[in-house]
Amino acid sequence: MGASKRGLNECIEYIITWLCYGDRELAKRVAYTKDEKALEDHDVIIIPNGDFGNRIVLPEMDKVQVEQPAKGKAIIRTDIVYNTFFFISRAEETFNTNRDDHERFLAHYSILGEKNRLQIPMLDEHARLLLKLLNAPMPESGFGHIYLTHDIDSISQYRHLRGFFGGLKRGEKAQAFAAIRDIYKDPLYTFPWLMEQDAKVPNAETIYFVKQTYGSDMDYPQYPLWGRDYKRLRQQILDRGGVLGVHSSYYGDLPSKPISTLHRSHYLRGSVSFFTRLVKAGYTDDFTMGFADQAGFRLQTSRAVRWINPYTYKLSTLTLHPMLVMDNTLNQENYMDLTEDEAYFLCERLIAKVKMHHGDLCLLWHNSNINDETYHRTLYPKILELLKV
Repeated sequence: MGASKRGLNECIEYIITWLCYGDRELAKRVAYTKDEKALEDHDVIIIPNGDFGNRIVLPEMDKVQVEQPAKGKAIIRTDIVYNTFFFISRAEETFNTNRDDHERFLAHYSILGEKNRLQIPMLDEHARLLLKLLNAPMPESGFGHIYLTHDIDSISQYRHLRGFFGGLKRGEKAQAFAAIRDIYKDPLYTFPWLMEQDAKVPNAETIYFVKQTYGSDMDYPQYPLWGRDYKRLRQQILDRGGVLGVHSSYYGDLPSKPISTLHRSHYLRGSVSFFTRLVKAGYTDDFTMGFADQAGFRLQTSRAVRWINPYTYKLSTLTLHPMLVMDNTLNQENYMDLTEDEAYFLCERLIAKVKMHHGDLCLLWHNSNINDETYHRTLYPKILELLKV
């Protein structure tokens, strides 16, 4: 691994500015150097650990070490610039090769799976400390953006051949024929209900991620985009002010003519190598970055951030949007296996952190989970109540 001096300097400049909440003038008061004499011309200096740009090492996860040798001057001896790079680049996944059966990097493989670290956005804490040392205003409490997102893995349960005949085989004849006659009677067509709930948070942006490629096995069931059911749903989404995103194939296939530059991987199978493909394909925003097995801050921030390639140290054009909570994560036995009350209180704590740091809140709820087998029909409205300003 190695980085060009120009590319590395661009990354460092971007990270410091990002830590300063995008304030370039504020960032100019910060130096990233081992030369402590730079404190004469700057208000804060951050001491590099010596590895950034040469090799990947674990970040310093303990309390940030700070010295204040004079009034209005500070030295940060913990390399918070490298820490930021480590998490937003997903550098950990370049040397930790543990993966589950779906080739996903899970929370319990990560250093974040320990000591409830996923519940604290460390990089946002770094940013808050930097603002304090610069005597700059703290970000206002509240949400920068709210993204209510839904992955359309399937539009219906019975309105395709496999689903219909499978229903008949299981003795669900009445349900199957009712759904064939009227899609609103299909148990998976819960979109009107989701839209009604989402509309109660008027400042939210709703995104529906659509399967646009036609794979097999793990990509089933498919729904043709030229079909009547999808066309009806698409119009309902657009009429409600929602937007469409691309839900790439389980196998990593991307459409030749994407309907959007917004993206999320099926099964949350995002990876460093896949990000390079997204950049080349022209995608601008990815919403994959949450762990499947634990809710929390996978990127260690609640704020959108541009991805940095951990192999080349090149700042990319792809913006990563942290995904805080997925419905399946909360209730599935092989994930967190929480009761409804436990899930609510966890979400309440996490959302409070996002709000404190003026971060972006991104939730993922599936239309297929709004049924009697889960608590999500009652949990989701309660969570949305926490988002009203």
